Amino acid sequence: MIPIKTKALIGAVTMALSMLSGAAQAEELRIGVRAGPEAMDPHYMALGNQIAAVKNIYEALVAFDENLQIKPGLAESWKPVDDNTWEFQLRQGVKFHDGSPLTAEDVKFSLERVPGAAGPDGGLIINTRNISEVEVTGPHTIHITTSVPNPALPQDLARVGIVPKSIGNASVEDFNNGKAAIGTGPFKLVSFTAREGFELQRNADYWGGEVPWEKVNFIEISNDAARVAALQSNRVDVVNYVPFGDVERLRNSKDTQEIQGESIYVFLLYPDHRPQSDLVTDKNGNPLPSNPLADRRVREALSLAINRKAIVERALEGFAKPANQLIDDKFFGAIPNPKELAYDPDRARELLAEAGYPDGFKLPLHCTNDRLPGDGATCRALGQMFSRIGIDTSVNAISRTVFVPARTRGDYVLTMAGWGSVSGEAGYTMSSIAHTNDSSKGLGAFNVSHVSNPKSDELIAKAMRTLDDAERRKLFEESMATVLEDFAIIPVLQLSSVWGVKADKVTFTPRVDEETLPYFMQPVK
Repeated sequence: MIPIKTKALIGAVTMALSMLSGAAQAEELRIGVRAGPEAMDPHYMALGNQIAAVKNIYEALVAFDENLQIKPGLAESWKPVDDNTWEFQLRQGVKFHDGSPLTAEDVKFSLERVPGAAGPDGGLIINTRNISEVEVTGPHTIHITTSVPNPALPQDLARVGIVPKSIGNASVEDFNNGKAAIGTGPFKLVSFTAREGFELQRNADYWGGEVPWEKVNFIEISNDAARVAALQSNRVDVVNYVPFGDVERLRNSKDTQEIQGESIYVFLLYPDHRPQSDLVTDKNGNPLPSNPLADRRVREALSLAINRKAIVERALEGFAKPANQLIDDKFFGAIPNPKELAYDPDRARELLAEAGYPDGFKLPLHCTNDRLPGDGATCRALGQMFSRIGIDTSVNAISRTVFVPARTRGDYVLTMAGWGSVSGEAGYTMSSIAHTNDSSKGLGAFNVSHVSNPKSDELIAKAMRTLDDAERRKLFEESMATVLEDFAIIPVLQLSSVWGVKADKVTFTPRVDEETLPYFMQPVK
């Protein structure tokens, strides 16, 4: 039985979608997404839902295929000139949506714009952190110089959308209202309303070939039941993040089908390493002299308290697998056969006693409930498991719009969040969340839990500037092992991804980064 509140929400979504109902034209595609973009500025935020949305409008020098293997984008080719310099040859004949030609000056402008355009999560600074100079050496040639050797620069640039230099000092609002939303991608922006959705129109002059849809409407429907109901009532043609409990229902209907794929997203537990925290108290609510999470034994106890297999089977209905490291096991720099993380609540209680907390303590656990499938359910399961070893845990599963800025400010002491190594290798993850935050080196940009370990820092920094693939792989594996041994960040599980589609309307190959990109969706013939 659907709760009354959920029924009301479904009704509200149905009304909101009424303008899109009726006989949908063959070339119109309607997509219901769990989370939409916060803005239409391609450099504003780095969250996956943000990047997936703006990719329809803007393109980068380098692109990723559905398995996160790099391929040419706006650059036809690239090569290292020396240890610190890369040359990129631009694709000729590409035009922006306003008809102006793509030039090297536009690329230079876009890359240099990134730091000043960053939003609440730091934007794409992590992707351009090592760039010290962008030099135009010809109308379609640029040289990018980095402060240190960066063998993964092409992967780093795959998320940085290129905009025309003519937009000047455009504001976020200029992008949102369409004035500055000028890219080279397969679709043009028609309209955008934050928290509601956005409308796209086919770019008839797209350099990449025919665009299969004349019009695309993205509708943000954060409630899972309402999103599936919109698909089943023919209000949308595609939905992402199908609740795992609804998959069988889609399979059994002649009108819908599920498209399932692997995902790069891993739920990670982030204990705060700062020595003091007012958020952690004894069982009576009195402050503790120090933050228990700064003690490795306590962090190990948290990991031992987690029954990962039970969460996968009960909370996520089998649509995930236990995670034993911070990234997908198949990625470059991952430990090839990581040791399975143990479940041992008795040993967890012993470690708490050894650390000086035989009676446990109290703390809040914060996470999102509207970003990735199962985030709230996984968070609640973790809270129950921690309580069983004596850590009274209050679970706060909240909207991503509240969670992300508060977490970035350092307002939380223990968080669970999804993380994906969107570059397809270890460097993005290790340099972003596992290295000490050092803005002068562009490392640790997303290290919100104040992790700091000189040994892993040294290994990560060396790996990031090592050009030899074999040596770089070894350094990343060693740094990963160091972080895991310290329980600095604790892997929980790795998700699967599930979309729902109208069986007679659309089909596509799922992407491991979970992006829902209409250009790669084909009408059913």
